[in-house]
Amino acid sequence: MSGLRILVGVKRVVDSAVKVRVNSAQTGVETANVKHSMNPFDEIAVEEAIRLRERLGKDKIQEVVALSCGPAKSQETLRAALAMGADRAIHVKTDDELEPLSVAKLFSKVVSDEKPDLVILGKQAIDDDSNQTGQMLAGLLSWPQATFASKVDIKDGSVLEVVREVDGGLETVSSSLPAVVTTDLRLNEPRYASLPNIMKAKKKPLKTFTPSDLGIDIRARLQTLKVTEPPKRQGGTIVGSVDELLDKLRNEAKVI
Repeated sequence: MSGLRILVGVKRVVDSAVKVRVNSAQTGVETANVKHSMNPFDEIAVEEAIRLRERLGKDKIQEVVALSCGPAKSQETLRAALAMGADRAIHVKTDDELEPLSVAKLFSKVVSDEKPDLVILGKQAIDDDSNQTGQMLAGLLSWPQATFASKVDIKDGSVLEVVREVDGGLETVSSSLPAVVTTDLRLNEPRYASLPNIMKAKKKPLKTFTPSDLGIDIRARLQTLKVTEPPKRQGGTIVGSVDELLDKLRNEAKVI
């Protein structure tokens, strides 16, 4: 029996260290001349796929494939995933803004072609915070899903066991493969790619498709009317007594 194949989703987003600001047209955040990097939750997804192979062995995990949907510069993000340890990459090239359902449909088509045994995605992207793609993908594929994973294991070669972070604590779920997993922040700490691996990544295979190549309609179903920055925080005041505090809460803040 051949080993399992893992497909990992990665997205190019504005770097988490950048202070974002709304563009002049108020249609979104400013992205021109702004540093971009791999979505942090997707870094965790790539790291977990690599760790599964390191832990279980190459005979159990045959291949790790990175997939990204987005503009031409998304290939830089894919190369970063390859430098971390992915074997090859697939880029669905489009300059259109993609909604979670469109991304899920593109992934679904790639899954039908590549036939992976496990798909690992970050639980959300830090640019739109939708937290929808993984769940939608599982629905389109009719696959089991385990979201917000803080621990992932594969037992007996075909049984997925995931510890999930939930409001009340931790929940352990088990399912058969194939399945979809979305990663939470505490699953692992991604590695830094070494210089030799960065150089090797440049020679690893990367295929490019377009949404039309895959036969997927990515027309937007939602329209952003306006994006504005939150109001600036007002300075605090020091009150002289409890009575003055209650008066301000009642008559100025109107919270009581």
